[in-house]
Amino acid sequence: MAKLVAAFFLALIAISMVQTLVMASHGHGGHHYDNKRYGPGSLKPYQCPSQCTRRCSQTQYHKPCMFFCQKCCRTCLCVPPGYYGNKQVCPCYNNWKTKEGGPKCP
Repeated sequence: MAKLVAAFFLALIAISMVQTLVMASHGHGGHHYDNKRYGPGSLKPYQCPSQCTRRCSQTQYHKPCMFFCQKCCRTCLCVPPGYYGNKQVCPCYNNWKTKEGGPKCP
């Protein structure tokens, strides 16, 4: 009887893990951003200042953030959602590096 109960619980755990993997692979387990709004080329150059103002609004280094964000936005025509992170939505913005290999875009 104990072996049957243990097998039952192991089966439940396995099913739960598979369900989590399936949901994650379909984009249901985290943030899912609309590529039309945030993806590469989703902005026009005149939209960069307002998007960078949003992106840099919560940093204590506002001026450098705005400078580099606008430079990146003019080149990539994309600014990631949120105040920090989410750079995977904009590959150009994410992959542009400094000479030292650090991230160029905030």
